[in-house]
Amino acid sequence: MELEQESELPKEYVLVSPATRAGEQFMQLLKVKGIAFAAIVNSYAEKVKLERMGVAHVLLLDTQRQDEWTIPQLAVGKVYLFERSLPLCCRYIQMCRTWTSEPIYVITESSNSRMIYRGLGADHIVHTNGGSVAFLL
Repeated sequence: MELEQESELPKEYVLVSPATRAGEQFMQLLKVKGIAFAAIVNSYAEKVKLERMGVAHVLLLDTQRQDEWTIPQLAVGKVYLFERSLPLCCRYIQMCRTWTSEPIYVITESSNSRMIYRGLGADHIVHTNGGSVAFLL
């Protein structure tokens, strides 16, 4: 009689805010490499879009109500935030910093926000022109 093996859950999930095309491509790279990840979004439309793209774990967050910022039920490792807007990225850093002690990366096309992100708890600010960010892995 053979025993069924339980599929092992990953120790930690990489958390991605795929707010840009580069962020979506980064998620696809994680999927190809077999790295467990979850996406964070702040709108239902974005959640549906990512689910249609085949993203298995999408966390829908209310970034406006700080009292509802609860810790996700999955273990959060590294965090990659692709900046679309300064205020949203700031809120994500504040949320994610309480969820993990691993590095938080902010990927941005702007150079004006570096000190703000560092002050909120981001470990690395990566400036890009929107090209491939495969080097982050």
